[in-house]
Amino acid sequence: MTAFLVVLVIILFGVAVWQMAKIFQMSKTKPASDNDDIASDKDNRVNGYLMLMFVLFIYAIAIVSFWKWSDVLLPKSASEHGVEIDQLWLISMVLIFVVGIITQWLLHYFAFKYSGKKGQRATFFADNDKLEFIWTIIPVIVLAGLIIYGLFTWTDIMNVDTDDDPMVIELYAYQFDWRARYSGEDNALGKANVRLIEGVNQLGVDGSDPYAQDDIVVNELHLPVGRKILFKMRSQDVLHSAYMPHFRAQMNCVPGMITQFSFTPTVTTEEMRQDEEVVAKVTKINKIRREKSLDLAKNGEEPLETYEFDYLLLCNKICGTNHYNMQMKIIVESQEDYDAWIAEQATMKEVLKKEEESK
Repeated sequence: MTAFLVVLVIILFGVAVWQMAKIFQMSKTKPASDNDDIASDKDNRVNGYLMLMFVLFIYAIAIVSFWKWSDVLLPKSASEHGVEIDQLWLISMVLIFVVGIITQWLLHYFAFKYSGKKGQRATFFADNDKLEFIWTIIPVIVLAGLIIYGLFTWTDIMNVDTDDDPMVIELYAYQFDWRARYSGEDNALGKANVRLIEGVNQLGVDGSDPYAQDDIVVNELHLPVGRKILFKMRSQDVLHSAYMPHFRAQMNCVPGMITQFSFTPTVTTEEMRQDEEVVAKVTKINKIRREKSLDLAKNGEEPLETYEFDYLLLCNKICGTNHYNMQMKIIVESQEDYDAWIAEQATMKEVLKKEEESK
């Protein structure tokens, strides 16, 4: 690997020297009779046609990309605020594509239509206040509208109204896994410090804090549908990012500080599994897995398991060698199913007491 990098550096250095030599050569004054570098009418016509072909290629590749890979986009949002984010994203993309298609066509078509010819001079405006006003004020109005719309949307999402009495859950990130800590019946998380991490107390929860007694630490996240959740996020070691794509939620987990994000899940795991778009995605994935399993079987290897859709909490920061595998399953269910599940989990008081008795 080191030898490869050395060779690569030498090659890049050679290219840099070659380019510099060309620049110095071009900067030298040439005799008036030396017209080798002046484009001819034929050169201009060729470049005009190339510009026209290039814009058609851009349109073609965009159409093919939408037709072939549109099914890899995320399905419908599973959170209340996600609908607003998707709408803002859609409006932004429509504007970008409409403006991009028009401006790219004008740019390349004009280069084709008005390609240079000897003896022909271009008509130009040295100054035109009206045109400058038009192409300045229109982008200002559009961008201001998008920014204001985005700010209102962001404020609505990030404004955690305590009157809603959100359920408080801590997401704890460390290389390379997640833990979730529920705030228990008092809906208040107990104090925690990384210096207190020992034995079963993997999150460093302060067992002497009364608010920590009913805290519950799990490695699988369960959320009741229709209930607002306030996530408090910590990191044990490096910068992580709690990313829940189906809920359109992401927030950095920063060592030494607590960040937060809230949302209300609106679609249970079972309901999302029955969504037509998700069913089609799962079918496609399992078809690929079956084909891959046949190849594995020929080599005497274990076949791939059948895929089933689940919500996931992922890390969206490259936090180390096993970053790709840092994920936790999220189950959105009815309030009754959630209550039954949470009742089976041991509290910090029970966990610490059991550890103490075992010593």
